[in-house]
Amino acid sequence: MKWIKAPEELKALIEELMAPIECDKRPMFGYPAYFINRNMFAGLFQDQLFVRLSPGQLATLRKSFPAIASLEPMPGRPMKDYFVIPKSLFTDKKKMPALLEEAAAYCRSLPPKVSPAGRTKKTPPGKKKDIR
Repeated sequence: MKWIKAPEELKALIEELMAPIECDKRPMFGYPAYFINRNMFAGLFQDQLFVRLSPGQLATLRKSFPAIASLEPMPGRPMKDYFVIPKSLFTDKKKMPALLEEAAAYCRSLPPKVSPAGRTKKTPPGKKKDIR
């Protein structure tokens, strides 16, 4: 599958939408993604904007957007709780900020993710680890 670059206007839109939400931005799949308590809750994948939704949020959203689809970074391998937001919704200046705030609230309710045990930061090449 050939990967598509995220359109610059979509990158600018998600930056604008995320500005009022307290979260961390990191790359995921080579695209911007947003995290709360180390749990991803929104981001871009190719030319798609996705959001993590609770079952209740998904049910409510499907009433207006019945064709909402799961995020599938690899065909046939949907990511649980992550859904692609239709353009008609993510360009809506009133509905989309409210949806993102709901997704952020859901993510805040989840237990924080912790680093896998035994995982340490790698020392960059040419730098010595300070052993004291």
